[in-house]
Amino acid sequence: MTSVFIIAHSDVVRAGLESLVAGEAGLTVAGSAADLSEAATQLPEGAAPDVLIFDAERQGEETLGALRPFIEDLYEGVEVPALVVIGAEREEWIREALREGLVQAALPGVASSGEIIAAVVAVSNGLIALDAETFASVFSTAASAVDDLTGAQSYDERSPSVEPMREALTPREREVLEMLAEGLSNKEIAWRMKISEHTVKFHIASIFGKLGASTRTEAVMQGIRQGLVMM
Repeated sequence: MTSVFIIAHSDVVRAGLESLVAGEAGLTVAGSAADLSEAATQLPEGAAPDVLIFDAERQGEETLGALRPFIEDLYEGVEVPALVVIGAEREEWIREALREGLVQAALPGVASSGEIIAAVVAVSNGLIALDAETFASVFSTAASAVDDLTGAQSYDERSPSVEPMREALTPREREVLEMLAEGLSNKEIAWRMKISEHTVKFHIASIFGKLGASTRTEAVMQGIRQGLVMM
């Protein structure tokens, strides 16, 4: 059974999501809360549900910013739940959260019951889930930003030799990348930097996204090519 915890400010929405999840074979409701503060008192540390549904409506922008530290603090050193966010209207935040691996599914506030269940099932199996509108808005914005930087009018008109400009690594990410080049494990990196293994995972996910890498070796090779790692 896939356990699902629900965070929604509205009592009606929360009850509806609970009923939706409970009525689906293979899913079970692990609990629910109105906000992050209430969720922190109900979610046991070190025992994450498989999926966390977060309804962003009426939660406020500061709550979106608090999601990362909330998850890091609650599940330090253990496997974190897959996060499904509903109704987050900030495209920039969604794009960043997807890129860094914080969010595995993003749906609009008008998502249907079928779409929500499909997203929960997808992320529980390690997939990313986006509705067509969210996909188009997030990635068209990213493509437009690249066009502005390169002076290109469209993807088809862009020279094949021109690679999209990538966001620069933070000092901490460069430090982690250098340790990846040394062949250190997550545990060893965490010990050396005096941070949790979970935080190391977040840094590595961000590095992968910024360098367009899918493995440690690929990230290190990209780092060497871009002068971020000295060998």
